[in-house]
Amino acid sequence: MTRPVAVGVDGSPAALAAADWGAREALLRGLPLWLVHAWEWQPSSPAAPAEADAARRWSEGVPLEVTDRLRRRYPDLDISADHVVGLPRDVLCQAAEDAEVLVLGTVEAGRIAGFLLGSVAMSVVARAEAPVVVVRGPASTGPPAPASEPDPALPVPTVHATAPVVLGLDLGRPCDEVIRFAFESAAVRTAPLAVVHGWNPPPYYVYGLGAALTFGTDLSAKERKSVYRVLQPWQERFPSVEVSVQAVIGEPARHLLDAAADAALVVIGRHRRPALAALPHIGHVTHAVLHHCPSPVAVVPHG
Repeated sequence: MTRPVAVGVDGSPAALAAADWGAREALLRGLPLWLVHAWEWQPSSPAAPAEADAARRWSEGVPLEVTDRLRRRYPDLDISADHVVGLPRDVLCQAAEDAEVLVLGTVEAGRIAGFLLGSVAMSVVARAEAPVVVVRGPASTGPPAPASEPDPALPVPTVHATAPVVLGLDLGRPCDEVIRFAFESAAVRTAPLAVVHGWNPPPYYVYGLGAALTFGTDLSAKERKSVYRVLQPWQERFPSVEVSVQAVIGEPARHLLDAAADAALVVIGRHRRPALAALPHIGHVTHAVLHHCPSPVAVVPHG
């Protein structure tokens, strides 16, 4: 059974941007697109049944409206849409189990604050069993336009055709799921793959005699060789993908953000945690990249 590219839609401009990105990703991968809208049912107030009914009708129309807009832009794409009653977090996590990748939208919170990743998106990223791609979109300026109004312009891709896919690699626990997703993403785009490994040497190399002999030269070369060894089986599997490696000293998140400024996609991993974990947790590197990277970010569960 072919697994689709799934997109969570809620009628917002950010979700429209995510839907457009998901449509292009589905075309690149030769997969169908599946739009999912979750509506959290609320007991209607006896004083305002008309408002509750209007909200329900609007919610049911959201995935149909987005489908109509995407079909006009991508007439050859196989698109389906579902309206599901339930908690958005649970509905989207369930959708991820049946999808190749799940796409969500987020909005810019300001030049200093970065991007606003809502509680639903954060929870889904932390719990979903499929890779989750977070796409940047404009902030909402009002209620979504109804289907009867002219189709608003969907986002136009601005990423250059040769923009790289960037992979953040942790040699402490390199994982096949994350590396495979990065190579596949680069291959379908005919894009280079830039691998970033941020690391810090042991204290005795910095403060001891070893620093004068090997710091910044032999150690860095050794780290790069270690990265290439991990990547070698994947380079053999994807020979068309051009790979470059940065093994750089310092905070991994900062180096990833520097490399990702003009990336087509940034791929990072998230260690799976017990299903009953009380709070969602994605790790400080993933958290920093999600909130400050302007490019789409794919978070791939592993372990």
